[in-house]
Amino acid sequence: MTFTRTFLGATATLALMSGAALADPALIFDLGGKFDKSFNESSYNGAERWAAETGGTYASVELQSDAQREQAIRRFADEGYNPIIMAGFMNATPLAAIAPEYPDTTFVIIDSQVDEPNVRSIMFDEHEGSYLVGMIAGMTSETGVVGFVGGMDIPLIRRFGCGYAEGVLAANPDATIIANFTGSTPSAWNDPVKGSELTLAQISQGADVVYAAAGATGVGVLQTAADQGIYSIGVDANQNYLHPGSVLTSMLKRVDNAVFDAMSAGPGMETGLHTMGIANEGVGYALDEYNAALISDEMKAAVDAAAASIVAGDVSVHDYYTDESCPAIQF
Repeated sequence: MTFTRTFLGATATLALMSGAALADPALIFDLGGKFDKSFNESSYNGAERWAAETGGTYASVELQSDAQREQAIRRFADEGYNPIIMAGFMNATPLAAIAPEYPDTTFVIIDSQVDEPNVRSIMFDEHEGSYLVGMIAGMTSETGVVGFVGGMDIPLIRRFGCGYAEGVLAANPDATIIANFTGSTPSAWNDPVKGSELTLAQISQGADVVYAAAGATGVGVLQTAADQGIYSIGVDANQNYLHPGSVLTSMLKRVDNAVFDAMSAGPGMETGLHTMGIANEGVGYALDEYNAALISDEMKAAVDAAAASIVAGDVSVHDYYTDESCPAIQF
């Protein structure tokens, strides 16, 4: 039985499982809510899978503002939760300051790197997964125009966009890629109305496939694409089920596996940098009963061959982190 304790104010609650003991893990969700159908929900699914398989309990909190990050980390550490897992790069700054104060606590941060001996930093090769779904978009588009709707305009999301555009052009060198972001502040992750507006604008420019890398904002992108009779591409979690026959595929970023593995490893886990890519099933594309009719055998073979070439090092996907020129797309 679950009960809640308020410690971050009237609107943010720390959800504790009944009978929680010291050294239970804790999970801090990023802005946008744990049921965003994307990044946060994938984190939640990983934690729930761990709880179901082990019978363990964990604590969690849904942040309502950036100002609550430090308080959440400290409160979990003070109460003895271990490991403390946080989803989202914006936790990096407070974690870097706090981790040295709690040397016996193991922290896990997803999507950023904090160089402290008690921190596991988990990064994903999202540009490579985006390349794969870009190929699918390029092979599917009938107009030769595809779209990209990013959330907050940051290097991480540009990394998604660059990889996607390169994959589109690998499948169709004559294609045009339109890119927009929903904002430059954290609210960009939770604005489905803006996502819908940008999708309509891209459709008016000829886009018939739109890839959303925008957290909960992407819900508006996928809904509008379905309403307008074009294809969308989901992100992070498998979003194919949201609009069967309209969501072409989803770029899987297995945040659920990262959370599950961290909780399973416990406080004594190996820290340092851990990268999840195609080879270790950290990123990929979704194929299930909801989109099987949209992905031909030829398309699947081409994408799977590209994935194998990336793993082998024969194909190098542009990485915005190392080269911001990103020639395949104009932001």
